Amino acid sequence: MSSAEAKLQDEAGRLAALRRYEVLDTPREPAFDRITALVKRVLKVPICNVSLIDADRQWFKSCVGLSVSETRRDESFCTHTIMEREPLCVPDAKLDTRFLANPLVTGDPFIRSYLGFPLSTPDGYNVGSLCVIDVVPRSYSPNEIEILKSFATLAGNELELRRIAETDHLTGAVTRRGFTLEMEKILSRYRRWGRPAALLLLDLDDFKRVNDVYGHPTGDLVLQTASRELASQLRHGDILGRLGGEEFGILLQETSITQAGETAERLRLHLQSVPVQHDPFIQVTASFGIAPLILKRFLYNIGWPRLTKRCMTPNKQDEIAVIVPECSCCVNSH
Repeated sequence: MSSAEAKLQDEAGRLAALRRYEVLDTPREPAFDRITALVKRVLKVPICNVSLIDADRQWFKSCVGLSVSETRRDESFCTHTIMEREPLCVPDAKLDTRFLANPLVTGDPFIRSYLGFPLSTPDGYNVGSLCVIDVVPRSYSPNEIEILKSFATLAGNELELRRIAETDHLTGAVTRRGFTLEMEKILSRYRRWGRPAALLLLDLDDFKRVNDVYGHPTGDLVLQTASRELASQLRHGDILGRLGGEEFGILLQETSITQAGETAERLRLHLQSVPVQHDPFIQVTASFGIAPLILKRFLYNIGWPRLTKRCMTPNKQDEIAVIVPECSCCVNSH
């Protein structure tokens, strides 16, 4: 079995590749909506979707012609599409044993014909499909299939560009924009489900001095080392972001303020124990700020500069500044 074929069978790897895009349950975006609108017009179909296949659902990043945002994966046509490298063409679902009893065929939206092309990551995982659907039997010409393939490539490129735009090129951490979007998603989940989450802000101590004494290339090495070591200590689902300069943020899901304090201390000690490979060795230390992600004002009313200032004051080695939800003061924790 070739590597490409093996990846079609590697569901865990495929889901991990999908998770890296951090796109599930995000708002609609014009780049994807333009693609589905154009495909619908060019191929003259009533329905077109950018569909992403999660573990147990099919979620639509863009959808024209349907009023739902997701369906069960075991009912989706696109879950069959991602198992191949070539397009899936179903001229008449009522004559195809895989789909003739499918609830989406026998009931709303009464799918009769389908054409889907897989959306592949650069490393070869099929994470979704660009598909067109009609309510009448229909065969697609080689030219129409090629058109859909071209648009599927564009949709895949948009996913990749979206990921790159939200990744800091130096450290690999999420950008400030991406971090804010992730925070908004977590806040939305809190409002809906009441799940706890916490925000850590950290500032590398004396970073300006590192740049002044050793030069900016060494400063970059310090940032890369700090980012790598912080990421190595986080759980899957926690988000590390570079908010600017030497400032980083960490979103901790399913985490109380007490647990966040313990995590901050553990991260602080870990950073301190890993010297930057330089002659002489440079020890990285950081000051941390902590806040529970339960108050919208932390994101919308205070803003990053003021929030960072509150969290990071005072900025002394071996201290952790903790924001108390009921007040705007900082409490130092040694």
